[in-house]
Amino acid sequence: MNNRKPFFYDVTLRDGNQALRKPWNVDEKIAIFRRIAALGVNGVEAGFASASEIDFESCRLISKIAPSDITISSLSRAVEKEISISWDAIQHAHKPRLHIVYPVSKFTIENMLGKTYQEVKETVAKSVRYAKSIAGKKGTVQFSGEHFGDSIENMDFAVEVFKTAINEGADVVNLPNTVERYRPFLFVQMVSKVCEELSSYDTTISIHTHNDLGMATATTVESFFAGATQLETALNGLGERAGNTNFYEVAVALHNCGVETNLHFDRFYDTAKYVSLMSGIPIHEKAPLLGEDVFAHRSGIHQDGVAKTLHLKKNAYGAIEPSFIGRKDSHSIQFTSQSGRAAIKHILKQHGIPYTESMVEKLQLELKNKSNLDNISFEKEGLEKLLLTIEKV
Repeated sequence: MNNRKPFFYDVTLRDGNQALRKPWNVDEKIAIFRRIAALGVNGVEAGFASASEIDFESCRLISKIAPSDITISSLSRAVEKEISISWDAIQHAHKPRLHIVYPVSKFTIENMLGKTYQEVKETVAKSVRYAKSIAGKKGTVQFSGEHFGDSIENMDFAVEVFKTAINEGADVVNLPNTVERYRPFLFVQMVSKVCEELSSYDTTISIHTHNDLGMATATTVESFFAGATQLETALNGLGERAGNTNFYEVAVALHNCGVETNLHFDRFYDTAKYVSLMSGIPIHEKAPLLGEDVFAHRSGIHQDGVAKTLHLKKNAYGAIEPSFIGRKDSHSIQFTSQSGRAAIKHILKQHGIPYTESMVEKLQLELKNKSNLDNISFEKEGLEKLLLTIEKV
């Protein structure tokens, strides 16, 4: 990796917002931007400035308040008018970026564009050249090859388009898995090929994956190790259809692999809850890292492992410690019909109740018999009364 650091490029305000049933207004986008910036991301796509007055105004205002170390971009199609509007909106940023998207896959070119391959290259060249001319030395230009993930059958042409964009001034080449159709390894192989083909160019390789099959996190993480540096992610995995790559999952996975990110992990949980409230999209109880249930342990084997490793930095059944991402809760051992003696001992220890192995065995049987009842008390007083009853039997 040569000690590469990932460049986290957040797309919540653009890709995430455009998929909401009720897109955010200007004030809401600014409020969310402030929280995104506080996480320590490197870049933020503020919106699609030419799409609406709201998007233009939010891009303009965000570019004015953005910290000097955060790149601010606006997306546009390969249309000069849209590129100009984007620049008008984001030129106030310390690090403005024009982001142009155009299809590169055989399927899309033939079935959606109806253009020749030469016309595609000419359109890309013209639009990137124009963007570079107005961005000058102050701004950067990113080119995204839409539906790159569908370019398996025309990879050589896709690479040609990327080289064309770079030769016209593109600083970043983005490889989107616009629709996730295949296993991550196939996409990562494609990323590796592009990285190899463009190794002699001074350009950044970016990844933008969607989660149609539920593997976007794996695809993005492995693409980083395959050579991509910029990782396009969204808070809470917001985005079109099944969403974009989840920012938190990618960040924690890279951290666990020893990759330095300079992110503020302790702010993740509160930010996720805020975005959930603002978007109206709840966080599923089983959502990785963030769900209400992901640190709850109910089976006996798991409870035994958790109880024995709670004092260690690495828990037997937890990817991270809850506090690492700013959660106030901790690993929770909950008694059910699947629980064992380890759960009983842990609960008794929590309450400071002394016990013997005989007491634990009897209490386990009693609780298992009652485990389908909602009125079992695991408070200290209730447990003490139950133990007294058991001892009298």
